[in-house]
Amino acid sequence: MLRLLTPPQDPNLLSGFADNRDAAVYRLTAELAVVQTVDYITPIVDDPAAFGAIAAANALSDVYAMGGRPVLALNLVGFPIKTLPMGVLAAILRGGEAKLAEAGATLGGGHTIEDLEPKYGLAVTGVVDPRRMVTNAGARPGDVLILTKPLGSGIITTGIDRGLVDGGAVERVTALMAQLNRLASEAMLAVGVDACTDISGFGLLGHLRGLTEASGVGARVHAGQVPVLPEAWELARRGAIPDGSHNNARFLAGFVDWAPGIAAEAQAILCDAQTSGGLLMAVAPEKEAALMEQLRGAGVTGAVIGEIVAGAAGRIEVKP
Repeated sequence: MLRLLTPPQDPNLLSGFADNRDAAVYRLTAELAVVQTVDYITPIVDDPAAFGAIAAANALSDVYAMGGRPVLALNLVGFPIKTLPMGVLAAILRGGEAKLAEAGATLGGGHTIEDLEPKYGLAVTGVVDPRRMVTNAGARPGDVLILTKPLGSGIITTGIDRGLVDGGAVERVTALMAQLNRLASEAMLAVGVDACTDISGFGLLGHLRGLTEASGVGARVHAGQVPVLPEAWELARRGAIPDGSHNNARFLAGFVDWAPGIAAEAQAILCDAQTSGGLLMAVAPEKEAALMEQLRGAGVTGAVIGEIVAGAAGRIEVKP
């Protein structure tokens, strides 16, 4: 639908919808630009405060993917006041507020409407030095692909909804989704990467396709090197796959070349629609060791999952 809109011509808009970037970036001075993004979701876990924290981390993630620092946020709320107690909304907002405090950002207010089901998220404003801004458009052949969170959250939250997941797995996936990408972003800036995107609703391969298309390159992913939440494998075999993941797989069918032997559940996981997933970075091979060291020092798990290759823009090969 965005193709129906007139592409902006303002030279100070360094990143916008015409570029399929993670967030909008507007230059104010040679050293300062604002980063703006907005996101909200429906509940994916039962605990209201945890849902608020996850939704906030999810909304903040696009700022981190651009190398920015979030400074201000506004709540976006839809809530069924006739069917749920207001205490539920209070817990959601407290969860989001706590995550903003962790990010060092200020809550400035927000907007609420009555809705048929709860929805919560944030409009986030961040800042970035435009000379150090990271986009999804700078990947080069030979770059190494590093992912900072395991996949499978969409499948596991679908399993939660179907009553197929025990309490331990619920706690693990909740903690993972509520984890900010701040430390990963700081490590990325310390070392310098060629491109980055965060993994959310379009899944790993969907967001990688966006990165490779914007960069004019292809990519190779080694499925066996991709970190996956262990519970996701059995749930995928049992068919606990969200509709969004099926939609991703259908969209990607014309862009992904699957090597023989890639199991159906592995294909589902690589297309799985994530909430508040990790950062996917393309880094020059000579910087790989330094980036991995920075991530480890920050307590962030980084996994080398593939590489950028010369080839048709947006084309992805998946190997075992």
